[in-house]
Amino acid sequence: MSEIYDLRGLNCPLPVLKTRKRLQSMRAGERLTIETTDLLAALDIPAFCQEDGHRLVESTAANGGHRFVIEKGQPPAA
Repeated sequence: MSEIYDLRGLNCPLPVLKTRKRLQSMRAGERLTIETTDLLAALDIPAFCQEDGHRLVESTAANGGHRFVIEKGQPPAA
């Protein structure tokens, strides 16, 4: 498993914003595991992945919140 990016205690929209920023420095196909306690993340993170072209590999309840495994997608063609 990849390193866990701990976003617990942060409220919407910070989990999505910080996840987006972290993914920008990664290569396509790399995976990022995040943990959140924000209840809205269960809706926001999957929507973010779909909108930005990333693949949500896994979404599970963990440590009083959720754990998401996200695979970075290909950047859009220019």
